[in-house]
Amino acid sequence: MLFNSLAFFLFLPLVFTLYWGVFGRSLRWQNGFIVAASYLFYGWWEWRFLILIAITSAVAYLSGLGLAWRRHRGWVVASVVINVGILGFFKYFDFFQGQVVELLRLLGFQAHGWSLAVLLPVGISFYTFQSLSYTLDVWRGTLKPTRAPVAFFAFVSFFPQLVAGPIERAENLLPQFLAPRRFDYAEAVVGCRQMLWGFFKKVAVADLCAGLANRLLRDPGEMSSVSLAAGLFCFTFQIYGDFSGYSDIAIGCGRLFGIRLSRNFRAPYFSRDIAEFWRRWHISLTTWFRDYLYIPLGGSRCGRWQAIRNTFIVFLVSGLWHGANWTFLAWGAFHACCFLPLLLRGTNRRYLGPVAEGRWLPSVREAWQMGCTFALAALGWLFFRAATLSEAWAWLQKLFLGFDFSLEPLRRIGYWRVFPAVGLLLLCEWVNRTEAFGCARYPRWRPLRWLCYLALVAFTFFWLSPPQVFIYFQF
Repeated sequence: MLFNSLAFFLFLPLVFTLYWGVFGRSLRWQNGFIVAASYLFYGWWEWRFLILIAITSAVAYLSGLGLAWRRHRGWVVASVVINVGILGFFKYFDFFQGQVVELLRLLGFQAHGWSLAVLLPVGISFYTFQSLSYTLDVWRGTLKPTRAPVAFFAFVSFFPQLVAGPIERAENLLPQFLAPRRFDYAEAVVGCRQMLWGFFKKVAVADLCAGLANRLLRDPGEMSSVSLAAGLFCFTFQIYGDFSGYSDIAIGCGRLFGIRLSRNFRAPYFSRDIAEFWRRWHISLTTWFRDYLYIPLGGSRCGRWQAIRNTFIVFLVSGLWHGANWTFLAWGAFHACCFLPLLLRGTNRRYLGPVAEGRWLPSVREAWQMGCTFALAALGWLFFRAATLSEAWAWLQKLFLGFDFSLEPLRRIGYWRVFPAVGLLLLCEWVNRTEAFGCARYPRWRPLRWLCYLALVAFTFFWLSPPQVFIYFQF
C-alpha cells in the first residue's frame, strides 16, 4: 500500500480510530491490532510476502528466547544464516549466478545460467536488518530478550516504517510496544504536520523531479552536457525528496499511534564534507553498518591499512545493500574514495554541529564547502541512477568531455518548474536545520500558520506531476 494512494488515505483514519477508540484500553489488543493492520498494509501488494516477514520475525524472536535459555553462538548463527539467506536468495541470487556464468564463459567453459525471475519482496532489506539487530544486541548483552511475541511481531512489522525505514533498533522501538500508550493530542498534531511535510517532499519535489530526470537522463547521444547536469540535479532532489519524504511520513504517522521513531535525515545537502553527509543521510542504515560491521572489524582504531580496508568494506556492502548491480558497488566505492582523505587526515569528525550555528546565513567558506559536498554527492548519484557501468561511463564522458552546452532540451520540457518546489524545500530546511523536520517551526499567529499549511497543501496536491512509486521500495 503506497502512502500517496487513495487506499492509504482510507486505511489510516480507520486504523487510527479503531486503535484508540476500540483497542485503546488494552495493551495486548493494541499490539495485536497493530500486527493485523501492518500485515494488511504489507500484504496489500502480495499476500505471499507475509510468509517471509512472519518467518523473519519468528526466527529472531526464537533466537532471543534460545539465548535466554542457553547463551550459545549457534542461536546467533542460525538467525543470521536464515534471515540473511532469505534476503540473499530473493535479492542477489540472479545477480551472482549471472556473474558466475559470465566468468566461466570468459575462462572458456560452456555455461548456461537460469533466472528465478521472482519479484523482490518490498522492504525485505529493512525488516531483515531490523530483526538482525535484535538478535545481535541480545547476544552482546546490551538488550534483554522479550517474552512477548505479539509485541515483538509489532516491533518488526509496524506499518509506517515497515517497507522503507527508518531501520529501528529494538532498544528504541520494542520497549514502546511493551509499555501502555495513551493518546496525546499535541503529539498527534506534530505528527500530522510532519506527515504534511513528508507528502510535500514526495509529491511536490520528488515526483516533479522524477518526471524531469526521466526525460533528461536518456541516451547520452541525445543529451547535451547541460541537460545531463540538469537531469542529475533533478535526480539528486528526487531521491532526497522521495526517501526523506517517506521517512517524515513514517515518523509522523508513528506519532499518531504514540510511537516515536528515529530520525533518518538531518538536512544532508547542507553538509560541509562527505563524512558529515553520511552522518545526516539515511542515519538508521549508516549507524547500523557502523555498529554491526565497521566497529567489529576494528573501525578506525587500528592500523592505517586496516582502517582503509574497513572503510571500503562498509561502503561496498552499503552499495550492495541497495541493489544487485555493479553500479551500486561503484557508488559505494566512489563514496569510500571521497571519505578516505578525511579519515586519513583525522578530520572525518570535524563537523558534528549544524552549519552556521547561531547565524542566519553561512559564511563564504561554509557556502563553498556545502556547494562542493553537494556536487560530490550529486556526482555519486550518477552511478546510483545509471542502469549499467557502461551507461555511467557514457554519462561521465558527456558531462566532462562533451562540451555541449545546448539549452534547448531544458526549454522544451519546462525545466523552470523545478525551481519553486526545490527552492521552498531548501528554504524551509535551512530555517529548520536544527529542528526535527522541515516545518517544525511554525508561525505562532494562527492565520499565518494556516496560510503556511495551505501553501504546503497547494504545492503537494495541486502541483501537476504524475505520481511515482517510492524509490527505496525496491531495496
